[in-house]
Amino acid sequence: MTDYYSVLGVSRTASLEEIKKAYRKLARELHPDVAGPGAEDRFKEVTHAYEVLSNAQKREQYDMGVDPSAPGGGAAGGFGFQDIFETFFGGGGASQGPVPRTRRGQDALKEVAVDLRDAVFGAQITVPLTTAVVCPACQGSCCAPGTSPQTCQACHGRGSVNRVARSILGQVMTSAPCAMCDGHGTVLPSPCQECAGQGRVRSETDLTVEIPAGVETGNRVRLREKGEVGPGGGPAGDLYLQIRVLDHEVFARQGDDLHCTVTLPMTAAALGTVIELETFDGTQTLDIPPGTQPDEVLTMHGLGVGRLHSQSRGDLDVHVEVEIAEALTDEQRDLLRELARLRGEERPAARVHSTSKGVFSRLREKLSGRQ
Repeated sequence: MTDYYSVLGVSRTASLEEIKKAYRKLARELHPDVAGPGAEDRFKEVTHAYEVLSNAQKREQYDMGVDPSAPGGGAAGGFGFQDIFETFFGGGGASQGPVPRTRRGQDALKEVAVDLRDAVFGAQITVPLTTAVVCPACQGSCCAPGTSPQTCQACHGRGSVNRVARSILGQVMTSAPCAMCDGHGTVLPSPCQECAGQGRVRSETDLTVEIPAGVETGNRVRLREKGEVGPGGGPAGDLYLQIRVLDHEVFARQGDDLHCTVTLPMTAAALGTVIELETFDGTQTLDIPPGTQPDEVLTMHGLGVGRLHSQSRGDLDVHVEVEIAEALTDEQRDLLRELARLRGEERPAARVHSTSKGVFSRLREKLSGRQ
């Protein structure tokens, strides 16, 4: 059995890329158009060795001591029914023509951190981006300035080469991508040095992006044709921005509503007052009704988060904490005793109830519409 590894000059542990590289080098040297008719047999031998070792299934059979292309080597070894169908009915690579060098680029995904204020109103932000752009030296042609692709001499521009394979029907003709030009039909005599013949290079840039009001963590903003430029200077893919809304030191978000907490002295809660509250909309006046209880929620309508695809906004819910004075003067203590006497609360009866109605329970009930 022929030692196909020796034919290509590679080790038995060679990777697929090493096998391809070795074959391309030998194919260029031994092709009849280059080396003359005398190298035709050697060229066929190298090509046959490549066909076996570049196919994972054939290589596995070969390594087990069975030449998959030899008579009796098994139908799965050399030429399957799919190859036969493509040969007789035109489904092979030859009918598809050369593979274009220019292809669409990949989509890109980038996480973007957004301040809560920007999520409330929407904002224009600058996003630093490292991506593939059209090569400035060759403008996507892949060629050095003053040169152009040339027709491949191995496949004569077809992008594929014909080969003869054995099958249960005898010898039939099929086609495979040309190893000399990788199926492109052309070769680059002088690839662009800037991009190594890829037609694109990686570059850092700043992208100005409009973030809509109402975005939440996990939302994605799609920017068409702002992804990576494709090989050969092909059209750019899309860029997706994965939104992460940063926590705020004062305001917490629940859906389209904002929540904050204010702490009031017990006298202000009992008598009522007016306070000034700093919000994303500037300083706002909030009326505290007399008799406001601890954990009570006061709603300021329309000061929450902007809703996606809408001009409306959620609300700002203000949670009230009542602060009980710890240190009292004698005069203050006497006044409180007098107040307790007037209200008949010198020895008040305690009211026992469930502790489940705390601030979080109240919040859950409000969010679910039960309050």
